[in-house]
Amino acid sequence: MCGIAGEIRFDGLRADLAGVDRMAEVLAPRGPDGQGSVGYGPVAFGHRRLKIIDISARAQQPMLDNELGLLLVFNGAIYNYPELRGQLQELGYRFFSSGDTEVILKAYHAWGADCVKRLQGMFAFAIWERDSGVVFLARDRLGIKPLYYSEQSSLFRFASTLPALLAAGGVDTAIDPVALHHYMSFHAVVPAPHTMLQGVRKLPPATTLRIEPDGRMQSSCYWRPVFERSAADEGLAMEAWRDQVFDTLSLAVRRRLVADVPVGVLLSGGLDSSLIVGLLAEAGQQGLHTFSIGFESVGEEKGDEFEYSDLIARHYGTRHERIFIGADRLLPALPNCVAAMSEPMVSHDAVGFYLLSQQVSQHVKVVQSGQGADEVFGGYHWYPPLLGSHSPLDDYARHFFDRGHDEYARCVEPHLVTEDYSRAFVAAHFAQPGAQTGIDKALRLDTTVMLVDDPVKRVDNMTMAWGLEARVPFLDHELVELAARIPAEHKIRDGGKYVLKEAARRLIPAAVIDRPKGYFPVPALKFIRGAYLDFVRDVLLQPRARQRGLFRTGYVDTLLAEPESHITPLRGSKLWQITLLELWFQQHGL
Repeated sequence: MCGIAGEIRFDGLRADLAGVDRMAEVLAPRGPDGQGSVGYGPVAFGHRRLKIIDISARAQQPMLDNELGLLLVFNGAIYNYPELRGQLQELGYRFFSSGDTEVILKAYHAWGADCVKRLQGMFAFAIWERDSGVVFLARDRLGIKPLYYSEQSSLFRFASTLPALLAAGGVDTAIDPVALHHYMSFHAVVPAPHTMLQGVRKLPPATTLRIEPDGRMQSSCYWRPVFERSAADEGLAMEAWRDQVFDTLSLAVRRRLVADVPVGVLLSGGLDSSLIVGLLAEAGQQGLHTFSIGFESVGEEKGDEFEYSDLIARHYGTRHERIFIGADRLLPALPNCVAAMSEPMVSHDAVGFYLLSQQVSQHVKVVQSGQGADEVFGGYHWYPPLLGSHSPLDDYARHFFDRGHDEYARCVEPHLVTEDYSRAFVAAHFAQPGAQTGIDKALRLDTTVMLVDDPVKRVDNMTMAWGLEARVPFLDHELVELAARIPAEHKIRDGGKYVLKEAARRLIPAAVIDRPKGYFPVPALKFIRGAYLDFVRDVLLQPRARQRGLFRTGYVDTLLAEPESHITPLRGSKLWQITLLELWFQQHGL
């Protein structure tokens, strides 16, 4: 797990190595264990390293293979690299290191662009072909690892984070109206390639990008899950699906133990992270380190779920760390938490993951986490209404959208009001082949778009802010493919994730499986009062916020007058949503 950056020029000039170094310096928290940069004429690559697999100097990046004429920078982890290494050795390739980085280099040389189809894991990488001058970029199937880029006159830059690109300079920082609409309406989910800035794009998940020396570019999507099922699938008993889920998830969890350092677990006390702990224990893991976080309650809104995480920790005898964050730590952490965001992330639990990662990184470098199970196995409350829905677009928007287009037009300045981009995006996605029913369309959208640009992005940004690698077994692409084939009825039954709950009964206490669904609670950012309200007022009412010309003054005043009254369908604060966006601009000097 690392941070990568690079520049490619198309005008015959040398790439700006100093600019790449500035980008890499911004990425330092992602890779505190090493650094490197190199330039070859029109191409320069930079890297910050977090030592997880092959912690020797032989695996240092940028990695150059002189014999093959390939230069690589890579962020992520390839879990099946030992098997691929064996296949490549049979083809005659020789290795000078023992980790996954060099395996990507050799795999690209052996199999070309199709090498990505053989990789099990999370990754974003760039390869330069010395002899042809071609640069090849790739991102993993579920977008677990980020890859941002900026196209400017006669050059192309890429980096693991948006702020790194800003450090290189020359970026058009005008607000992207499409991204703004998605942020305000589509629950802050901004699908690729858009970002909040017109001058920064992001490579979509499961996508490769080939860049020719003259600047011509060609992108290709190499993976799409199919949410349809054969007659045999339709006839399969729920018990058979349950067993397949258990076996496939077990393999996914074992795969994510590949490391040369200890691997812990972020244990919320919910089904998903508890099941990971159970599967690791079944796999024979001893002395497993688990971590939970809690916050102060506000009114009747509880701020922790320690009773359940403690239950699992006792059940499996883990080395458990309870981390309680009081108001004295939460509020001061907000600016730095937002500064660590590549894009504005409105979910309250971002600061939770940020502070949790700060503590966890003092104990381990790698954790497994339960993100993705709700999207993959149908755990959210908006899925059941879509089963048999005659108007899935309307039903989905009513449950998931933070506001409709009419309210959006009332809250932002007139020059930012154009089309209903969010509804149009969902409609177009629902219309794609590969999912016939309303619920399958929603599950596909949430798995391939919402999941990528909400929880997965949040976990990557917040953990890597402290040099902590988070691995997400529920996003193993073989598990996702299996879940897509399972009839929706087996997923949404009895409150959701039914087939996963039944699989978990082999290992997990019923008290955890059958409890009401919980969330990662940070009540102070939902019910904004006291010092938090003072903080929000300071952000929204200072002159540069007014000068930005983003939100209508009357709308801001309405939210501030009744800060606890304006709640989205997904139980978020509309006041915190606009505050977070303004704070994000301020923290990045925009």
